[in-house]
Amino acid sequence: MIKSQDLLTIGNKNFGSRLFAGTGKYSSLDLMKESLLLSESEMVTVAVRRVQNLAAGHQGLMEAIPWSNYWMLPNTAGCSTAEEAIRVARLGRELAKVAGQESNNFIKLEVIPDKQYLLPDPFGTLQAAEQLIKEHFIVLPYINADPLLAKRLEEIGCATVMPLGSPIGSAQGIKNEANIKLIIENSKIPVVVDAGIGVPSEAAQAMEMGADAVLVNSAIALAKDPPKMAKAMAKAVQAGREAFLAGRLHQRSEALASSPQLGMVSKKFN
Repeated sequence: MIKSQDLLTIGNKNFGSRLFAGTGKYSSLDLMKESLLLSESEMVTVAVRRVQNLAAGHQGLMEAIPWSNYWMLPNTAGCSTAEEAIRVARLGRELAKVAGQESNNFIKLEVIPDKQYLLPDPFGTLQAAEQLIKEHFIVLPYINADPLLAKRLEEIGCATVMPLGSPIGSAQGIKNEANIKLIIENSKIPVVVDAGIGVPSEAAQAMEMGADAVLVNSAIALAKDPPKMAKAMAKAVQAGREAFLAGRLHQRSEALASSPQLGMVSKKFN
């Protein structure tokens, strides 16, 4: 693989891949490792609480991943309040050190009190982000597609914003396109579309809109063939990014001939 020169900068790190991958929901660690490899991702998320509690599918996860090849993004999944998320973020920083990443202050911030739809709490997220930034974390907050909240999180010092395309694990695709476009247009920090992507075309759609990256977990881990889906997602993200940089053809209300009009036959011959 030739590393892209179109680098994505988050905090103090550069990434060649714009596909971030999750590590949950795989049927086996071997399948996860193969999928991560084929995804070409350079940053992977780890649910701190599930690793700490040895939850199903997370036993041995830390040992299974070759951390010299991936940057860990600890996340606060399972936290329903700002206070919980702050405590788990601190544990996540220690977990990164266990992986040999002493300088890793990254945290994917999730504050989700809603157990049915798993929608993030904007107030708790903002509260936790403010405290974690004071503690010198590089905060990547998971949010609803709310342009005002996204801008506020940027203003207080978050490294990215991560609006959901649709609810976690729903595979509904990009249901908040208009709001995500507003976030992208008004953001001076990277925008990562997170949650709801079900197929590669939806990952490409997010990138074509101008998102800086996408995070995919369920669509890969729960596919019939996770490694094959991981490879497809990697291609889709790359294609979407290149299409965005190339600049799409503007939509028109009428047709526009693709062939030149000069030299067309104007008379009928018998």
